[in-house]
Amino acid sequence: MNKFDLLKQKQQEALLGGGVKRIETQHKKGKLTARERIQLLLDEGSFEEVGLFVTHRSKDFGMEQELYLGDGVVTGYGKINNRLVYIFSQDFTVLGGSLSETHAEKICKILDMALQNGAPVIGLNDSGGARIQEGVASLGGYADIFHRNVQSSGVIPQLSAIMGPCAGGAVYSPAITDFISMVEHTSYMFVTGPSVVKTVTHENISSEELGGAAVHASKSGVTHFTHSNEVECLNHLKRLLSYIPQNCEEDAPVYPYEAADETRAKLNSIIPENPNQPYDMKELIEELVDADSFLEVHQHYAENIIVGFARIGGRSIGIVANQPASMAGVLDINASKKAARFVRFCDAFNVPLLVLVDVPGFLPGTDQEWNGIITNGAKLLYALSEATVPKITVITRKAYGGAYDVMNSKHIGADLNYAWPTAEIAVMGAKGAAEIIFKNEIAAADDKDAKWKEKELEYTEKFANPYGAAARGFIDEIIVPEVTRVKLIKAFKMLENKVAVRPKRKHGNIPM
Repeated sequence: MNKFDLLKQKQQEALLGGGVKRIETQHKKGKLTARERIQLLLDEGSFEEVGLFVTHRSKDFGMEQELYLGDGVVTGYGKINNRLVYIFSQDFTVLGGSLSETHAEKICKILDMALQNGAPVIGLNDSGGARIQEGVASLGGYADIFHRNVQSSGVIPQLSAIMGPCAGGAVYSPAITDFISMVEHTSYMFVTGPSVVKTVTHENISSEELGGAAVHASKSGVTHFTHSNEVECLNHLKRLLSYIPQNCEEDAPVYPYEAADETRAKLNSIIPENPNQPYDMKELIEELVDADSFLEVHQHYAENIIVGFARIGGRSIGIVANQPASMAGVLDINASKKAARFVRFCDAFNVPLLVLVDVPGFLPGTDQEWNGIITNGAKLLYALSEATVPKITVITRKAYGGAYDVMNSKHIGADLNYAWPTAEIAVMGAKGAAEIIFKNEIAAADDKDAKWKEKELEYTEKFANPYGAAARGFIDEIIVPEVTRVKLIKAFKMLENKVAVRPKRKHGNIPM
């Protein structure tokens, strides 16, 4: 066999991964192979592989007989919508996608290249965990990856898709990355699996119940997106990338947009006359942003706050909005953490922020206090105070108490603050305020309920409106709702060259 034929033979061998039978088994599970995933994700013909012929070095436990070219992970670079990305895709057909020392080295090489060249990195995770035959070498490989994830954080976007099992140490690399996607019924994440849980706690629980996509989307908040199948997941990754830049030194892509009549009359009637009646903030968002551009993040977790990407006038923005349709839009522990994490991503990658406010305050109760609403609420306050990207706030209705401060008020660095005429900016709701301020008068009245209502109306007329805040310059303009989109297009354009100088320091100390 000549040298060219030998090369061709080895290439064909590498492309088969763990072999035809294991590929068939993968397909029977409703899963694609590592290479099929890359083919669907990247622009046609753009993938360039790195490390095709890498094999492990282990000679213990008969591993010298288990040699596969590529060692269970396909690595390289290519393009998505003609933009450079780096990628690794674990191959479950090779020793269950287990991570060896050389497997880790391949991933580390890709992470290094992505960081050096300033382009996003995407990890397609499908692995049974550390290769136990290699002992500490495989554990060290995980740590090498974690360290690079941390060094790359805030410098290049890092996206993780969980396409199969992700257990033990394997979960911490995705956890450090910016966004995690999971596939329903075929992917799961947990630190300890069902068998260990049963041994230690005597709980009988399935992998899906312990760490499936639905659990992590709604209960833990570990995953940001869930998808019904792998093709949907891969297509979603392409869409997500369209909102974010290549690296922290660049801006997100600007898409063509033709200006038209930007007024939205529907916004004039979106706030109910009853101040305690809920409405869906997502309907409001859809009216403000470019058609079909809103991409919600963490949709099923802490639903009392909404975060996501959208475009206004073709420009990418991040949105943080209270959701009156869920728990009246109150801020609690989970909502604060969810929003703070999203704000920090947007700030790291030059994505301007729009904050929509309708918040009655922080959620009271022993559960919240004992689990740290103070430090967790402070995370959102810290994130928005720290952010230097353009920040615009629109108060649609309630902005009460400390939650008013936290939700991107003028006092913590917002660039422009608008309020609708329906805005109520006050220390607290009128009913509670009247009870405190006019306690003695109410107590002395013959008809206490009537006096209470009278004082409640007095407080409402004096404080539950945007004019006091506007008089002090805390609100830049009170606007008719229908012109909000017009104002936002102009404002974000005006702020596009914003420069903010931070104090010299190593880093801040966000309340953890």
